[in-house]
Amino acid sequence: MSFSSSTGTGSMGTGTGSMGTGPGAGTGAGRHGRSGRGAGRAAKPRFGFGLIGPRRDRHAVPLEQLGALGLPVGDDGMVIGVDAEGRPAVLGINRPTPYEVTLIGGLWTAQVMALRAAATGARVAVETGRAPAWTALAQAAGGGQPCVTLHDVGRVPPQGASAGSPVVVVRDCGMRPPRGRVVSGPWQSVVTLLPYLSPVAPRLLEKSSLVGVQRVSPDEAAQIGRIMGIPRAESEALSTLADGVTLWCTPSDRQFVMTQATDAETGLLGSARRMD
Repeated sequence: MSFSSSTGTGSMGTGTGSMGTGPGAGTGAGRHGRSGRGAGRAAKPRFGFGLIGPRRDRHAVPLEQLGALGLPVGDDGMVIGVDAEGRPAVLGINRPTPYEVTLIGGLWTAQVMALRAAATGARVAVETGRAPAWTALAQAAGGGQPCVTLHDVGRVPPQGASAGSPVVVVRDCGMRPPRGRVVSGPWQSVVTLLPYLSPVAPRLLEKSSLVGVQRVSPDEAAQIGRIMGIPRAESEALSTLADGVTLWCTPSDRQFVMTQATDAETGLLGSARRMD
């Protein structure tokens, strides 16, 4: 590397350089530059480049092996799990446009999402009627920084979201969440958690940018399938999903995702579960 250092024959070395101790360095003629064997052969200083570093072979890869150095790069955001092929499923939660997410599922999945949203640098405001269920998470997130805050239902203050300080509002307000005072906007996404399909669910599903569905009853699965236009085979599978599996869908796309907790998440939240 060009920034390596070594003791060689450079301008500050111990050999026959301009400040060395070789022939000509101690004679009068050598000091005045008119005679002496070493005077005319003094090494020119390499101003601005420092010492000459060690010489090594260049690193080279045969063309046919170049593909092995590639890295899988996908969308930016938070990893919410893996798909059926084991590839990371990434949710871009921090957006410059309003983004609404509705999750019909368990508290465990919503809390994993909150932790991972905070890990991307977002501030997370949790609107909940069961603050004790969120207290440990709020205390553990951010390493002592208040990146996850808890608020009573209907009492979330304006968050001042911006590109440099995005916000995710998690609404854990039961089966019939009231209309929120704080809504989605630029750099402020809203995730609404519903434990089951409630009377307000059709309205929420229709206006959401993204819908997540975990295990529900066969009747609920059929109704969700009609609202979201999910093929019958996939909607019927909703009543048999394992804990931690979510069908994430939009009007044009669907994907089953398995959320796998890290060791730290398991220690804080326990293992994946649909019921609380």
